[in-house]
Amino acid sequence: MATAERLRFGVDLVTFFHQGFWGVDSDDAIVAYARAEPRAFWDKILDSVQASGVTGVELTFSPFNWQDAIKTYGSVDSFAAELTSRGLTLCSGFFAELEAAGDFTDPEAQHALIDKAERYADFLKPCGSDIMVIGAPLRQTLGAQPVQFHDFDRAKVIADFLNRLGATLYARGVRLALHTEAHSIFADARDVDLMMLLTDPAYVHMCPDTAHIIVAGSDPVQLVDRHHERMIIAHWKDAIGPMPADTPIDKHIHDRHRPYFCGFGLGRVDWPAWIRLLRDRGYEGWAILELDAAPDPVRDIANGLTLVRQALLPIYR
Repeated sequence: MATAERLRFGVDLVTFFHQGFWGVDSDDAIVAYARAEPRAFWDKILDSVQASGVTGVELTFSPFNWQDAIKTYGSVDSFAAELTSRGLTLCSGFFAELEAAGDFTDPEAQHALIDKAERYADFLKPCGSDIMVIGAPLRQTLGAQPVQFHDFDRAKVIADFLNRLGATLYARGVRLALHTEAHSIFADARDVDLMMLLTDPAYVHMCPDTAHIIVAGSDPVQLVDRHHERMIIAHWKDAIGPMPADTPIDKHIHDRHRPYFCGFGLGRVDWPAWIRLLRDRGYEGWAILELDAAPDPVRDIANGLTLVRQALLPIYR
């Protein structure tokens, strides 16, 4: 099989959440435009993905989510047709509900989450995707009171829920991939090792994000090598280094992440070692060239894809 078929490249739509790309002065204005002109909004995104050279799309939070896509194009089939007409594939969908769920150990909260995930899965499958990438719950700010330790007992409660969620999705033909989101309970090496130990590999897989692992203070190559058999999709992104241990973890944490992310090949990810790892472990699948809120996403994605093709794919072959 050709290298281009064994590694397929896509982009997460968070890449397009930048004020400069839309010519507005606030994130709220982006959302307002998406609500007022949904067809123009989505057409611009999909046309831009096509122009960048990648072939995969990963949906994410609103106004880039599956519900918005259906409202815009009228049906699942119509959205799928829009992708196909541009030579695009829905590679995956990001499910951010766990992070916003608060205490999801409550049975009612778990039931609501499973219901949302089931409906999402029933959208993904007809669009040609069988992967749901899931963000893990956030950790607590260091020193916050009352202290909530992420110990074995708490991790097991979370893992039990993820196992059941993974089994529910599997019944609908979709695989769960846990995303290594910095400042969540699944990002630094110890936390990833713990959750991989406690979850069932048949139902809970992994979506490593190279930049978030670095921001969390760990080495993505070493970490993923330990769990390579669980990886079914990956976010390829670069970062300048780890964030301070006492970084506040609140609703602004994702904004605080952004200054630590950088252009592909300009940070601390050892890309030659990364591609050798994928080669040696026989990884085949989607590689998401994600950028958090890029002002010129078409150029940045295209540049990243050029670097991959010229410098990394020869190693992978």
